[in-house]
Amino acid sequence: MRARDLAVEYETVGLDTGATEAARLMAEHRLPALLVVDEAGAPRAILPASQMIKILVPSYVIDDPALAAVIDERHADRLCQALEGRTVRDCLSPSVPAPPAAEPDATALEVAALMAQSRSPLVAVVADAGAEKRLLGVVTASHLLERLLTATS
Repeated sequence: MRARDLAVEYETVGLDTGATEAARLMAEHRLPALLVVDEAGAPRAILPASQMIKILVPSYVIDDPALAAVIDERHADRLCQALEGRTVRDCLSPSVPAPPAAEPDATALEVAALMAQSRSPLVAVVADAGAEKRLLGVVTASHLLERLLTATS
């Protein structure tokens, strides 16, 4: 199996996409992360759902999780208001690394190694077209596991 055969279409967002829109996309499609692309459509970053959740939780609760018990449900239901007026760019950590990317001819093991090394649930499959990089699709951890398990049956 080659990366091009494992790649599937996947939801992407731009750096200037609204954070609420990105969160809705994650929730509606039950995605572990979104692939963030630049203006040319080249992979720029991965925005994990856990990072979006971290933005929703007040910092004092992150510092002391016991405080979560004293916040009533009425206030907890409004946590997503923290996303209003923010963009995907605002939600990325300042030192976000480039997303792991595999060449179309990379083997399943090479993709798995990239995923393991970067601890990422996604690997972008990118074809180099000279100075441009073209996104062919994404290999997700769950899809890779499915294909590997099918191959051993």
